[in-house]
Amino acid sequence: MSVRRVMGTETEYGISARGGEYENHAQLSFDVIQAVAQLNPRTQHVRWDYGSENPVQDARGYAMPRAHVRSDLLTDSPALRATNAPQVNGARVYVDHAHPEYSSPEVLTPRDAVTYNRSGDEIMRRALETSGQQITLYRSNVDGKGASWGSHENYLVERSVPFEQLATLFTVHAATRQIFTGSGRVGLGQASEEPGFQISQRADYFTQKVGLQTTFDRPIVNTRDEPHASDAYRRFHVIVGDANRMDVPELLKVGTTSLLFWALEHDANPATFLESIALADPVSALHDVSHDLSVTQTYRTLQGEELSAVQFQLRLRSWVYAVAASTYDTDSRGEPLWPDDDTKEVVALWTQVLKDLLKVSKASADERLSMTEEAGRLEWLLKWQILESMRRRKATHWSSPLLKAMDISWGSLAQSSLWEKVASRSQRLISQGRIDTAAKNPPEDTRAYTRGRVLAERPEEVIAVSWDTVTLADGVLHMDDPYTFTAQHKIDSTNRS
Repeated sequence: MSVRRVMGTETEYGISARGGEYENHAQLSFDVIQAVAQLNPRTQHVRWDYGSENPVQDARGYAMPRAHVRSDLLTDSPALRATNAPQVNGARVYVDHAHPEYSSPEVLTPRDAVTYNRSGDEIMRRALETSGQQITLYRSNVDGKGASWGSHENYLVERSVPFEQLATLFTVHAATRQIFTGSGRVGLGQASEEPGFQISQRADYFTQKVGLQTTFDRPIVNTRDEPHASDAYRRFHVIVGDANRMDVPELLKVGTTSLLFWALEHDANPATFLESIALADPVSALHDVSHDLSVTQTYRTLQGEELSAVQFQLRLRSWVYAVAASTYDTDSRGEPLWPDDDTKEVVALWTQVLKDLLKVSKASADERLSMTEEAGRLEWLLKWQILESMRRRKATHWSSPLLKAMDISWGSLAQSSLWEKVASRSQRLISQGRIDTAAKNPPEDTRAYTRGRVLAERPEEVIAVSWDTVTLADGVLHMDDPYTFTAQHKIDSTNRS
């Protein structure tokens, strides 16, 4: 049992420029991509190859007619092809729905997922500093006025697992994991119709359980089926998560999700467990969990049981333990002998934050303000502590423009941001040196290694790249298996067509 699988993240950045009330966000985003491209002038000619992309293929077994879908679903549109900057670390930077987006390279571990996600921030910062443009980018998801943009996750999952089981499991996890993955937000409702503070930035923007779309009528379970790999796999595309500044929530976001997918892939009969834990109304639960800072409210399962978000997570963790115990030996305490340090780390942190949340559930608002150790692992709690302290000091309300401005500043990549002032209070897992290295070098254990190295070392030979191909002047490298073309893989003429 392991958290290790092919995974990756996508970050759409909020964007603003000094000055104008009437700034053109699409043009600003294009300017950012141009600045990123200029960091590596030798690769500016390289195109992104959309040939293998099919954004209308649905995981439920059919394809939506292109003529019948909204244009913003067609992410392979020819109009977007000039707004790409493939990176020497294996990532892709491009304009997506008027936002600059960084799509990380494929990685195998939660730690690397966090590292390469953070390296996107460094690439963006470096590009803006080099270009001298007065643009600010935000690792956030909302503007507080009704607009929301994404922070997505991708997991390569065995296609033999029925999609309905994936959907049932993930809706429960998505609705309840936000108690330790949420990054916090000022305002309740999509346009902050009510004053207040909530756990998740994204929760209020989801209105359906399952669907193909990503920018309207957002579903908890997105059904886009583009594996960028062989038909043995599906890419489970997650759009419901928050953008995190802290390491622990981000690592747990991808780590616990990967771990649960492993359990589903290896449990011989998961149906009984899934039936026992399925939410009666997952969309309402998603909203309500985010609005409950006490983490004590309960939510009904289809079988009529009432459980809190913490209790749902404890059930999920117990199931993982049960599947692991049937797969591996256990130690004298009954702890499964986890196969690698990455899995041990995720399990230990998952256990710890659930203990933290049990303490939160028993604390008053005044007591929550002094929970500094727990806030070092729970981003929403740390943000709430800072903003609530300011609210009390100023004797103001959650509708205060000051608190809204502080909320926005939290996501800013600028060195003067609120986050930079309080980052030392959080539990750091990834060193700045590792992030800087990842901004310039691809991971060595997936096909991203070949994509990045070819761009860095032989850019004049490269015509175009995609997730699963590299088009060279003398042929095409087909990389359908993301576990190959690693640092151990020799590229020769037999790989080309």
